[in-house]
Amino acid sequence: MKGFYSFYKSDFKKVQQLVAQIPWGHNILIVSKSKTIEESVFYLTETLENNWSRSVLDMQIGTDLYSRQGKAITNFKNTLPSPDSDLANQTLKDPYLFDFLTIKKNADEKNIEDQLTKHITQFLLELGTGFAFIGRQYKLEVGDKDFYIDLLFYHTKLRCYVIVELKAKSFKPEYAGKLSFYLSVIDDKLKTESDNPTIGIILCQKKNKIEAEYALRGISQPIGIAEYQLSKAIPEDIKSNLPTIEDIERELAFTLKTNIENEE
Repeated sequence: MKGFYSFYKSDFKKVQQLVAQIPWGHNILIVSKSKTIEESVFYLTETLENNWSRSVLDMQIGTDLYSRQGKAITNFKNTLPSPDSDLANQTLKDPYLFDFLTIKKNADEKNIEDQLTKHITQFLLELGTGFAFIGRQYKLEVGDKDFYIDLLFYHTKLRCYVIVELKAKSFKPEYAGKLSFYLSVIDDKLKTESDNPTIGIILCQKKNKIEAEYALRGISQPIGIAEYQLSKAIPEDIKSNLPTIEDIERELAFTLKTNIENEE
C-alpha cells in the first residue's frame, strides 16, 4: 500500500486520471490485491480499456493476468510491422487458464474443443478483448483435399483473422509448419485488403522454450506458442466419481415420486 501511494507522488497525474475514470470499488480491489506498483497500474489501465466489471476484474487478478499477459513465445517482431507486433504480443498470454472446463486427464483435442465451444463466452473472456468467434473445424478446400482449422476467430483491434490450433500434448516443431500452411490459405481465401496478416496461435499442454523458438525462426507468418492449463481444483479420481446433472435430476425425481406415494 505504501509503495502504491509513493508512486502517486512520483507520477500523480497519470495515476490520478486512471483512478478517476473507474469506480472506487475497482480501485480498492486493485490496491488491496496487487503486489507491486506496476501491477496496480496494469490493472487500472486494463480495467479502463476493457470496461471490466468488478467481478471480471477480481477474476483477472485472481488468475494473475499481469504475470501471464504478453508472455507467449512469438515471432511477431520479425513478421509484423511495429506497433502491430507489440499489440499482437500483448494480446497473447502464457499460460491460458481453462479452469471453467471439466475434462478428464487424457482428453484429446476434440474433447477440449467441444468444451471450449460449449463455454464460448468464458473462452472468449480468457482469450481477451477483441476476439470474435467465427467457427470450429473451419473447412479449407485446397486442391482436391479438405483441411480443417480447429478454431477460427477475427480480432477487431488487430484487424486480422486468428487461427487457434489445440494440441492435447507437448509442442512439436511440425505443428508450426502445419499452422503456417493454414495461415497461407486463410490469407489467400479470406483476408481482404483492409485486413492485416492472419495470426496463428498454437495452444499445447507443454512446450520447450528453446525448441519453440527454433521452430518459429524460419517461418515468415506471425505465430505464437503458449501453454494452457485445465482445471486442477478437483482431483481427477474424485471428479470422475462426482454425480452428473442427470444423476442429480434422476435422484430428485425419484425422491419426489417416493414422497408422493408415501403421502397417498
